[in-house]
Amino acid sequence: MNTLVNFGSAQPSQTGQFSFGRNTIHIMTSEIGGSNDIVARLLAQGIAGPLGQPVIVDNRGSKLIGPLGAKAAPDGYTLVIGSSTFILGPLLQKEAYDPVRDFTPITIAARAPNVLIVHPSLPVKSVKDLIALAKARPGELNYASAGTGSAAHLAGELFNSVANVKTVRINYKGTGPALIAIVAGEVHVMVATGGALVPNIQSGRVRALAVTTPEPSALFPGLPAVAETLPGYEITIMGGVLAPAGTPAPIINRLNQEMVRVLNQPDVRDKLFKTGVETGGISPEAFGNMIKSEIARMGKVIKDAGIRED
Repeated sequence: MNTLVNFGSAQPSQTGQFSFGRNTIHIMTSEIGGSNDIVARLLAQGIAGPLGQPVIVDNRGSKLIGPLGAKAAPDGYTLVIGSSTFILGPLLQKEAYDPVRDFTPITIAARAPNVLIVHPSLPVKSVKDLIALAKARPGELNYASAGTGSAAHLAGELFNSVANVKTVRINYKGTGPALIAIVAGEVHVMVATGGALVPNIQSGRVRALAVTTPEPSALFPGLPAVAETLPGYEITIMGGVLAPAGTPAPIINRLNQEMVRVLNQPDVRDKLFKTGVETGGISPEAFGNMIKSEIARMGKVIKDAGIRED
């Protein structure tokens, strides 16, 4: 579904400032209604005016944006907003794109923390307690996985690796069934996105131990970060904006400038915060370094655990 908002041939102006022509910018992202779709629409609305042309949000589905974006012309008129799955996908199965070779980073648009939760029957109140219990009962504790290669799966294996413990994966067909399972006491531990957890945390049906972002999150005040106990532990849901490889630096820099401006607007921050998302806004270089670091860091976890999508 294409939604016209108002994004051309791009060229330097007489003043040296980079400007766009009269084509339409397409921001490809995943299905309608997800956090990346919401971010794409806010960005489209915010950058259209300053760039002086229409911007279209193009919902192609998470499996299509990588291959389509990689084949697009590097002229600034096709952009993608990809999640952490977009970056790590080629490590999990054969994909028709490479996030480093085929794309140029623009900025991180949004981040959403995951939360490490346990069933209340588990006698732990902190990450330190959980590690101690897992070491005392090797192979006896289990964690819920929301599909092979999902954030919950990678989070569980990263915990095993960084904490040097052995918890057993119990796989479910998505976050919903996995969350139902931990509420019912079928599994001990889970890492899941924040929005779906709030009612269960507030009711006491699950116990929240920590967030999986590098630092505590304003979305979950009072919760520490897992990394405070386990340095290097991070599982963050991310939405990043990229252009096809070879897109000229002036275009990348102008897009970054306009997008960071939009992301810093209080009303945009508030809208995303209410959906359980924190805004991003970093330089192309910083985003590029993050992508390479994430591939190296999680690539080792994926390889060591033998994770491959079916």
